[in-house]
Amino acid sequence: MNFALAIYSSDSHNVGYCRDRVTPKVKVDQAKVERYNRADVLRILRITARQLAGWEKSHLFPVAETYSFFDLLQLKKLRDLRAKRVRSAVIRDSLRAMQQQVAGMENPLLEAGVFASKSRVAFRHQGAALEPLAGQFVMDFADRRVVESARVRPMITLETAADYFARGVVLEEDAATQVEAIECYKKCIALDPMHAAAHINLGTLYYNRQDFVSAELFYRKAIEVDARYALAYFDLGNVLDETGRLQEAIQSYQAAIMLAPTYADAHYNLALALEKSRQPRKALRHWQAYAKLDNTGPWALHAKNQIRKILAADTLKIVVRGSK
Repeated sequence: MNFALAIYSSDSHNVGYCRDRVTPKVKVDQAKVERYNRADVLRILRITARQLAGWEKSHLFPVAETYSFFDLLQLKKLRDLRAKRVRSAVIRDSLRAMQQQVAGMENPLLEAGVFASKSRVAFRHQGAALEPLAGQFVMDFADRRVVESARVRPMITLETAADYFARGVVLEEDAATQVEAIECYKKCIALDPMHAAAHINLGTLYYNRQDFVSAELFYRKAIEVDARYALAYFDLGNVLDETGRLQEAIQSYQAAIMLAPTYADAHYNLALALEKSRQPRKALRHWQAYAKLDNTGPWALHAKNQIRKILAADTLKIVVRGSK
């Protein structure tokens, strides 16, 4: 089955990452699942096109037409800082200062926690919270009080839902740490029950353990949280198909495509499900859509073969009828 790990958050063409479970019946294309378009970003992060353009103009983020999971993490942090009225110039200068002060750090928005310290930016790194422009450690409490001495001992700081989510994504890349990843996602949800991507990633981890009941529960919760989340419908369709509820799976794939018409993987899996339910003519349209969206590689070859097979069968029926 093809399951995509999300980031809050797309036609996921998300969040996210792709988890490949190799079987003959489902197509996996990580490059496509990982990408989000600009419209996805605006909807997922609840920002305006003007805001995004402003961050690009201020050189806080490069101009792009598609975005990865990690891009969304960075943009979310920028959004939160600007919501705290931290000026774009201050954010940019703080990022540069952090790179200079922490050897080897290339992208502070990804490699460290970040929060607003009054009108400035502070970062959580290796147990301490630092305000790089001032070169000071700060207390990571609600009032963000500045501590004048730089000799403060590193301290354990409270973590946010985003911190737990980002850690879960890293941990699940290794099978040996996936149980820890599950705990991180659960802590993320405890802090933010509306975090749809955490629900999706939990569903995928449980699916890989063949706990289909739990997987379905979390996929449905993701849909409840964000009814326009195409990836959630796609993953739910996979688990429904796996557990023998073919008609429900077809409906779920159709919902994913209605939300994201260019979701190639959803077209592929829907075509498979329709053929399995003995509806080749309906499957044909989705094989053709898939072949148009992704015309290279073994999965495209399979789609083209199915198109030829269905068309040949239709031609044969016409010939047989005409010969009577």
